[in-house]
Amino acid sequence: MTNGDLARLSINQETIKQWSLPELAEGCGKAGIDKVGLWRAPVQAYGVERTARLLADAGIGVTSLCRGGFFTALDPAERARALDDNRAAIDEAAALSTDTLVLVSGGLPPGSRDLAGARERVADSLAALAPYAAERGVRLAIEPLHPMYASDRCVVSTLAQALDLAERFPAEQVGVVVDTYHLWWDDRAPAEIARAGRGGRIHSFQLADWITPLPAGVLLGRGQLGDGSVDFRAFRREVESAGFDGPIEVEIFNEALWARDGAEVLAEVAERYVQHAC
Repeated sequence: MTNGDLARLSINQETIKQWSLPELAEGCGKAGIDKVGLWRAPVQAYGVERTARLLADAGIGVTSLCRGGFFTALDPAERARALDDNRAAIDEAAALSTDTLVLVSGGLPPGSRDLAGARERVADSLAALAPYAAERGVRLAIEPLHPMYASDRCVVSTLAQALDLAERFPAEQVGVVVDTYHLWWDDRAPAEIARAGRGGRIHSFQLADWITPLPAGVLLGRGQLGDGSVDFRAFRREVESAGFDGPIEVEIFNEALWARDGAEVLAEVAERYVQHAC
């Protein structure tokens, strides 16, 4: 494995959640990895400007900030608070010099069964936020989540649904995330990846494996690359054929990985990335 093999690899902060931001910067630097994806809560805890300086001094770029979104509330005051929080997220992304804010759309409000109405509220929120983001050089990236999350986390379950929303706006303002964990099962995914590519809307490409049985709670069930059912090389061929040549971000939520030594996990991620995605 050479540094050239890792040229496009980005390590999402949650993959090595046990590390502080300084540990992440130092560890990635030692491993020859110069890109990371960040999450808002630990960045806010450390300080946005302080994080930006830390990573810039380490020569590490930020490929995405996660997450904005959660647009589906019925209460107008709650929706207004969500928009304010998303404007703050856009400002944070700009301060971190990343052009991509990942959006998780939000689930069904309590007592509601109106998926179509919830998706329209997502569209309304995008209309309010896209110009604000564009003024700050930030793209909004809609991430479709596996259908098991539709009720409580994300009413956008397929790449087709995400693109139907994104295509209401200019491509430089709103695009999509192609995440293997959420899309591997969908036989329409290759065609929709091609559609996204034609429109210049692939704003982020993320890798994690699908392993079974899923753990209780399912949110922390992402697998290490190569441990499950996903054909990563096929996904990479599809996104590259669609014109995507950007960073490839490994984002794994897994308590077993978090319980291990961070440097060991990072080395294993790099090895598995080369073995299964290159």
